[in-house]
Amino acid sequence: MAKKFANHPGAKEAPAVALEYHHEEDSNPPLRGWPLVIASTLLSNSSVLQKWLWNNAKFGQPKYAPGLDSSVPWRVKPDVIPLGETGPMLPLEEDYLVTPKSADYKGRFNSIADYHELYKSGQATPLDVVEALLPLIRRDVGDKESKYAVAFIESNVEEVLLHARESTERWKQGKQLGILDGVPFGVKADTEVKGYVSTMGMKVDKTVEYFNKPETETCWPALKMQEQGAIMVGKMNQHEIGMDTTGCNPVTGTATNWYNTSYFPGGSSAGAGSGLCAGLVPVAIGTDAGGSMRIPPAFCGVYGLKPTFNRTCSRATSMCVVGPMTSTVADLTIAYRVMSQPNPSDPSQNLLSLSIPPSPASKKTLGICRPWLARADPDVLSVFHSCLDYLTTERGYTAVDISLPYLREGQLAHAATCLTEAATEAFARHPADHLRTLNHANRMLVSAATHTPATDYLSYGQIRHVLMAHLAWLWEGHPDMIVLTPTTPMAGWPIGPGDEAYGCSDGNRSIKNMTFAWVANTSGCPAVTCPGGYVEAGQGEGVLPVGVMGMGEWGSEEGLLGFARDVEGYLEVGGRKRPEEWVDVVGLARGEGKE
Repeated sequence: MAKKFANHPGAKEAPAVALEYHHEEDSNPPLRGWPLVIASTLLSNSSVLQKWLWNNAKFGQPKYAPGLDSSVPWRVKPDVIPLGETGPMLPLEEDYLVTPKSADYKGRFNSIADYHELYKSGQATPLDVVEALLPLIRRDVGDKESKYAVAFIESNVEEVLLHARESTERWKQGKQLGILDGVPFGVKADTEVKGYVSTMGMKVDKTVEYFNKPETETCWPALKMQEQGAIMVGKMNQHEIGMDTTGCNPVTGTATNWYNTSYFPGGSSAGAGSGLCAGLVPVAIGTDAGGSMRIPPAFCGVYGLKPTFNRTCSRATSMCVVGPMTSTVADLTIAYRVMSQPNPSDPSQNLLSLSIPPSPASKKTLGICRPWLARADPDVLSVFHSCLDYLTTERGYTAVDISLPYLREGQLAHAATCLTEAATEAFARHPADHLRTLNHANRMLVSAATHTPATDYLSYGQIRHVLMAHLAWLWEGHPDMIVLTPTTPMAGWPIGPGDEAYGCSDGNRSIKNMTFAWVANTSGCPAVTCPGGYVEAGQGEGVLPVGVMGMGEWGSEEGLLGFARDVEGYLEVGGRKRPEEWVDVVGLARGEGKE
């Protein structure tokens, strides 16, 4: 049966001139340390310098894209709505989801199923888990702060303990709510949880009204997890206001990449990536406007699903979505299904039809855009092509060559759109001095973004329309096709001298890091990242994980989760690796040693 959509762009191949990929090297000056502080101070106070930075970033270039004329409509949001039945939620009791990996499974991470079995067996309770976990994640204990705690920003300890006691009592009475009851999870600092201020990784300034307003409601995805009995143990660290992909935060501290501590964990969901790869929690909720639920998981060797636009909740943005990051594919499936239930109070989100796994008889197709792939570093491409060979020879996929329009212009349009929306949010938080709450790097970015003209913003929407229509055309010819790329073109982002003192700003590397991620945000399509292998690092000790990413048609999350299981099979061939300093929280709850 043919799929049906509302707000569909229509299937139309992009003009040939739009499909020609001409990569340009960028010329944004990298800054760190005192040069960053000085440049930020000058820029914040000079509209001339702000405009120069905007022009130097080539944000005015997209409106001159070939084939982009007044006949091309502009589109502000990628709000395609798959139509059909919206429920009931797919089951959480499938064997694959509820069966823990064997004890000798190489590179084994604790999963939701492990916590469930722990409680079911009576070896430990949710309270035991929380009491073992809190000393590792609390940021309010001074010199006793754990080296792992920088993955978090804040925990309402008494509330966490209360929920752990309630879950423990349910288990004691045999009234547990399901597989998630008692399972710990974290939520990114920019995502609403009742009673917490959504600090977005900024320095808390109590003289600013914004920081005196705790959230009065919990966002739908986190609320649905809590309704299943999962315990929200704290708000997780992030790159300030989500405006870069390193995770570097000189104010709250930079979360650790436990595979190699000389590299950033990725951003902006840095705390989630760090906490998952360290084993602190099996599930984290984050946001993604330019790869923020995919780049940290890729750098930290775990999984992330960027859902269809508005799938889990509606937000005041044209790029950002909320979704799950996890240690395993099974957990990603459970978390996605719980978070994506329709919200009766959200008139956009509750229209999206239930994502259904493709028929086993469906053709499994991978779309490969080879000129685009050439942007990746050789070591990343080696992992990518090995995974591609496995998928085509062992898992029944067929690879087809595809072209995508405006890959250069579209990425510039995406970056400018995200920064412009960030500037708008900064004014809303503190109208009197919108830069006051920001660090030096973000003061530069946000001040430059205030110079985006409306004409340029609308041209970004034209590029969005052409891209979405072309993708629809590709899916018309290749139903259920998954566009396959590396998650990032480089394996990790090395920490430089002075980065953690004042932050860092490297626009060239930031643009490169989002080479493959931005398309899913601009188009509103779902995308999943999976660990695909490991490469040697250029500094420090330890390997660097490499992520493999699949992007699917609007509403195809379940198909992507099936794809992630196939990639998991590839990772098992060489063996999954776990960080040396991974924490066994389940073992700690049993009393099996110390971190």
